[in-house]
Amino acid sequence: MREGLVVGTKYTHRYVVPPDKTVRHLYAESPEFATFPEVFATGFMVGLMEWTCVRAMQPFLAPGEGSLGTAISVTHSAATPPGLTVTATVELLEARGRRLTWQVTAHDGLDEIGSGTHERAVVDLDRFTQGVEEKLRRATAVLE
Repeated sequence: MREGLVVGTKYTHRYVVPPDKTVRHLYAESPEFATFPEVFATGFMVGLMEWTCVRAMQPFLAPGEGSLGTAISVTHSAATPPGLTVTATVELLEARGRRLTWQVTAHDGLDEIGSGTHERAVVDLDRFTQGVEEKLRRATAVLE
């Protein structure tokens, strides 16, 4: 990881909620989700928070590095219909070696819709990919 990412670093990302990011689309095969009103899904809100952290970290990653989400603890406190713009803001709270903890918040222009913390780990992407490929080989062997 490159120098410069310090506690207190903030980043903001804005996202207009499209109709396909509602609860009904989180797991299209779920009959339970199909009955929900058309509102921004918690799972997509979490993904937006992660995406914002990834963008905040990107300028500080060395070639061949990436980051993986390792922990998240958030509340989803207000419903957001499609068409509203969600502003996700992250602030680096702690850096422990290759683990970074972020304060995350999301606001839809009317209400704060979510907040909490998210941890990401900086990884070597080639090494991570090799581990995934090895796991796939093991899984394939078990299924044969």
